Amino acid sequence: MTSFLRLSVILLFNAAVSSAGLAEPSRPVSFYGDVRPIFQKHCQGCHQPAKPHGKFVITSFKDLLRGVGDEAVVVPGKPDESLLITEITSQDGAPPSMPKDAEPLATSDVETIRAWIAQGAKDDTPTAAQSRYTADSPPVYERLPVLADLDYSPDGTLLAVTGYHEVLLHNADGSGLVARLVGLSERIESVKFSPDGKKLAVAGGLPALMGEVQIWDVEKRKLLKSIQLTHNTLYGASWSPDGKLVAFGCSDNTVRAVDAETGKEVLYQGAHNDWVLGTAFSKDNSHLVSVSRDRSMKLIQVETQQFIDNVTSITPGALKGGLNAVERFPDRDQMLIGGADGVPKIYKIYRTQKRVIGDDFNLIRTFEANPGRIFDVSFRRDGKFFAVASSLNERGELRVYESEDSAAKEKEKSAKEEEKKEEEKDKKPTEGKALWRFDVEDRLYSVAFSPDGKTVAVGGFRGIVRFIDAETGKEIKTLSPVPVSF
Repeated sequence: MTSFLRLSVILLFNAAVSSAGLAEPSRPVSFYGDVRPIFQKHCQGCHQPAKPHGKFVITSFKDLLRGVGDEAVVVPGKPDESLLITEITSQDGAPPSMPKDAEPLATSDVETIRAWIAQGAKDDTPTAAQSRYTADSPPVYERLPVLADLDYSPDGTLLAVTGYHEVLLHNADGSGLVARLVGLSERIESVKFSPDGKKLAVAGGLPALMGEVQIWDVEKRKLLKSIQLTHNTLYGASWSPDGKLVAFGCSDNTVRAVDAETGKEVLYQGAHNDWVLGTAFSKDNSHLVSVSRDRSMKLIQVETQQFIDNVTSITPGALKGGLNAVERFPDRDQMLIGGADGVPKIYKIYRTQKRVIGDDFNLIRTFEANPGRIFDVSFRRDGKFFAVASSLNERGELRVYESEDSAAKEKEKSAKEEEKKEEEKDKKPTEGKALWRFDVEDRLYSVAFSPDGKTVAVGGFRGIVRFIDAETGKEIKTLSPVPVSF
């Protein structure tokens, strides 16, 4: 073989190795840049401080080297003596033990880990990235965090509030902190109690790195599932009414849902063309509605994962901006939405006539516009009223509306069926006025009606939870949800 031919073969081989993602022995393998992302994607869901399966934690280099009991998981310089390699490779023809109940790691990933160990298993984690939090070592706050979301437990005893790397459980009346649920996600974007109140779904992640859904046992304060998906934070979590599924939106423009018991992804839909920020199920669990920055609300059939319809109008200019929030009417398949145009709207989710270009047939009612963007909406449990949190510049506004026009409803009841059908043809949605407004020098991002309907809790940029009297709109008290060390 000539020297030129031999060189060509070598170059082609190296290119193939590089293309396959295999670690070259001569190339230094980075723990932080090469190995850690593999652990993050495939291993950290089960081996983290909040859920240390096998008493083994893999979220930091220090924990990884500590091993399990007296057994070293990683032996620097000796991959064949490292338990980690044994666990992720096939033994005597049997499939690898880890990741448990999942597809084996790609050959390229195994070879990357093997090369890193062979090169001495060195730690190159940047100092700024070495901070880790656990239940025993929770975050320390020098200022209050932005409150992206909050939610009351169905029995009205607890209020869940988003923090940094954690969800804080408070007594619902603001009288005291009950528990701190510390997990992997740096950003917590959404918290939602299950219909029976026994579980808590948390959506968030590490910006530009990982999205995560956490499922917590509320009573035991125990992390049941950590499901890591996509490469960015997740938004707008919602439970199916039967408590079996958790849906959420993603910044890769997809809508997804997972089985709350197994963590398995059961729904994936990519009909949106921008970030999906909110989700809500139909009454019978059969359909899922999602809202997005792409200015649309879409209807998806859960069983088939099929896109069914655009619930909102598809006419250009019908919606003035992206949609941030959606919540289902408590006793019917109608959705309340809010977004950049500041106008709360209620839509029925199922279309009953052929679509005509330019129509907005499913729209039932619009409401008086808020001064800024709507970031969150919340129905009172009986559906008669709803609250809206909006922000413009440095100010926020909380408004409460009556969901239906009582006078119009009585008139409609007394009309004959045929007359009602004729009226529907040319009927324009009526605009509902706000019952009261609460204006504050704080950008408001989250709102929740208490289960008894007497209080509205609202939070935002300044990190303060404000409890507002639902009848009068007067502030009752405020709560600083996290301990602050100055």
